[in-house]
Amino acid sequence: MVRSNSTSKETNLKILIVEDNHSFRQFFKENLHSRFPSVEIFEAADGEKVLQIVEAESPNLVFMDIQLPGENGLSLTQKIKARYPHIVIVVITTYDIPEYREAAFQYGANRFIPKDSLDWKEIEAVVESLV
Repeated sequence: MVRSNSTSKETNLKILIVEDNHSFRQFFKENLHSRFPSVEIFEAADGEKVLQIVEAESPNLVFMDIQLPGENGLSLTQKIKARYPHIVIVVITTYDIPEYREAAFQYGANRFIPKDSLDWKEIEAVVESLV
């Protein structure tokens, strides 16, 4: 978890990264933090921790992987959106197949981004839309 005491507009923004691949999660967190140094960034590597963090920290934005130990990201997306419809959820996955894309939106995801075509300008636009 990264916390900052900056007074910029980003200070109140909380982001949760849900990703079981430690290397990708760290890469993603470092890139977010370098672009938005004042946001609070939380991490979860499995489904069990996701709901705990959402309940305790009330993130504004969740970057959600699909394949996770325990509960999968699509099911977690559905649960989060049912209880916290204001939370923006972006599914980021290596599984860019029509069935997953359709399910992600059906379960409430706001965006679906394949990892192999990850565009940081798109990620920045999502974060900036919440600042």
